[in-house]
Amino acid sequence: MGRSRRTIPEELLLLALDPATGTTAQPQSLDLGLAGAQLVELALAGRIAPDGDRIAVVMPRPTGDPTLDSALELLRRRGSPVRAVHWIGGPRLGLRQIYLAHLERCGMVHAVAGQMCGVLPTTRYQATDTAISRDIRARLDSAIRTGVPPDPRTAALAALAHAVGLGKHLYPGNEGRSSRSRLRDLIRHDPMGGLVAHAVMDVQNGVAAQPRRNQASTGSRQAAVPMPSQSRHGSMARVAAH
Repeated sequence: MGRSRRTIPEELLLLALDPATGTTAQPQSLDLGLAGAQLVELALAGRIAPDGDRIAVVMPRPTGDPTLDSALELLRRRGSPVRAVHWIGGPRLGLRQIYLAHLERCGMVHAVAGQMCGVLPTTRYQATDTAISRDIRARLDSAIRTGVPPDPRTAALAALAHAVGLGKHLYPGNEGRSSRSRLRDLIRHDPMGGLVAHAVMDVQNGVAAQPRRNQASTGSRQAAVPMPSQSRHGSMARVAAH
């Protein structure tokens, strides 16, 4: 996998990064969203494929991206397809920090050290090229505004942004209500993005989701999807970038 294209986990994290504060919106749920974003990126790369509500490895060859390849190897070691909700809810917290460090190495963000309450060390992150974040946001805005079915990457990004609760960050207040609704509706345009987005929301809501039959045909039910609740993993989030 070449580095000319940003991955969906990278784009999701850049969307969540507040340019004014250097912190990430929805930090408690972002780790879950990043785990789901890895699955979508691996599916787009032809390494995995949905099998009902499960994820199956179809090509174990590495992508060349260390963070994605680590996830791919873990999936391969499972030996059999794993339910998306179990994978996303598994012990992979800390992806936010891993990807922030990754973006820093790639030169997309730079770290700024500080203190919380004058005592606790913190690290905030500023985008080095705000044009990248504006481009990502513009793709979502265009899909919301025009109603034209987006490409699979943008549809999956929209699904994950909704799943982790970024709608209120991207389109705040009463004036953003219709945009948040349309962001949610974009979930139906990508079956894999929809699968992992539902899994992210199920984990946040503590739902032991039953297998979803014919996941690709659930688009008509998307309008009824509730906004995600606060994740139970908040207490485990690091002080850094919070």
